Amino acid sequence: MLEDLNPKGVFHFFEELAQIPRCSGNEKQVSDYLVSFAKQRKLEVSQDKALNVIIKKPGTAGYEDSPAVIIQGHMDMVCEKSKGSPHDFSKDPIPLKIEGDLVRADGTTLGADNGIAVAYGLAILDSADLPHPPLELLVTTSEETGMNGAHALKADHLTGKTLLNIDAEEEGVLFVSCAGGVDLVCEFDTRWEKAVSGALLIEVSGLKGGHSGLEIIRQRANAIKLLGRTLDAAREAGEFRIAAISGGSKSNAIAREAQATVTAEAPVLTKIKSIVNRLSKDLRTEFAAVDPDIKVAAASADKVARQLDGASTEKLIDFLVIAPNGVQSMSKDLEGLVESSLNLGVLEQSGESIKMTVSVRSCVDSIREDITRRVEALAGLVNAKCARTGKYPAWQYEADSKIRDLCVSVYRDVSGSDAQIQAIHAGLECGLLKEKLPQTDMISFGPNLYNVHTPEERLSISSVANTWAFLTSVLAKSK
Repeated sequence: MLEDLNPKGVFHFFEELAQIPRCSGNEKQVSDYLVSFAKQRKLEVSQDKALNVIIKKPGTAGYEDSPAVIIQGHMDMVCEKSKGSPHDFSKDPIPLKIEGDLVRADGTTLGADNGIAVAYGLAILDSADLPHPPLELLVTTSEETGMNGAHALKADHLTGKTLLNIDAEEEGVLFVSCAGGVDLVCEFDTRWEKAVSGALLIEVSGLKGGHSGLEIIRQRANAIKLLGRTLDAAREAGEFRIAAISGGSKSNAIAREAQATVTAEAPVLTKIKSIVNRLSKDLRTEFAAVDPDIKVAAASADKVARQLDGASTEKLIDFLVIAPNGVQSMSKDLEGLVESSLNLGVLEQSGESIKMTVSVRSCVDSIREDITRRVEALAGLVNAKCARTGKYPAWQYEADSKIRDLCVSVYRDVSGSDAQIQAIHAGLECGLLKEKLPQTDMISFGPNLYNVHTPEERLSISSVANTWAFLTSVLAKSK
């Protein structure tokens, strides 16, 4: 499929990775593939208990004694698919398509986040004619679900004092700082009772979603938040109960879909349908510029056996209505940078348990703590219990950075234009890696990616080539 695309080595390995299941938490097969790649080429390789892989290659002629450079990315991907897609991420290859200058999948996420970084690294290790210093390719696991691989990494295998993280998504932008974050898992106090009335299914769909760090500034709708708003509006119709509820799929993805089954007497259900129809029109108007295809619909559902009692229903709706979501503050120092945000990521029901996972981000630790405490306080008001998980540190800007200076110079030479130096609101593994490798100079960049963490994820072919030229030039000048 991609054999005619350039750079050939990069797209060859990208297509090979697309054949291997690699959802976060299911990386054994792809980790073993990387080990096999190294052994076939007689390169030094190590694989730890977290399945992180480090592959080392000596410097080429004239670079043998140069300081080692670490190339870093993660092997896992966010596995999202369109509603109704039969794709099985546990075994099916990603179905690739070429549309003009873009590579995309068919109804699923593409996995260019962060398969393209791995493909770059493998192509360089596989090359026989590219000049470069000693290289250490570090490929981590479960980045998308808490940076678990980076958390578990023991840095004594790494000697490089320069690290190139290829997990950014805009060509020509060099990232030098990132947000830190934490996930809150809030479990609601649920009391169940026998259901005796009819049921109605309320569904929120048609949203764009996106990465909860990178896309949060676009102020797209969050399906879980809209579901809460819909259930709150439905209280006008009269008394009802929640029988089932869910929404979203990943804490770091803006929820694209959410649904709830409610029970009530027939006249109340009829009124709820009318309210839902009215609200659906209002929401399409409100979000016309950023989410024009929003749909909120209500349809009769099969009778259910149980439902939340009145108090549990009210408290759950109150939480969804009041819970903050989206951008919370903008940076006062860097124009256009989100300083803090949070995302209602996953609302899930398992048996009698209902949980909400909220992702909180900020480049300022004290602000992140303040937002976290606000969510915990709100949870306490509705008798929900919250646990913190997946905390990762911010990556602080450094005034003196040789790799930043080199990248700025190389980008100007290669492209003829100036690179942008930016901080990113998303979490990068650089924060954790900087803690483990405090003397290592780091930078993050990558080719143009669009709509990551959604089935609309796309990768620019020309940008992959441009970034390859930039990357190989940086390595050639790293003596």
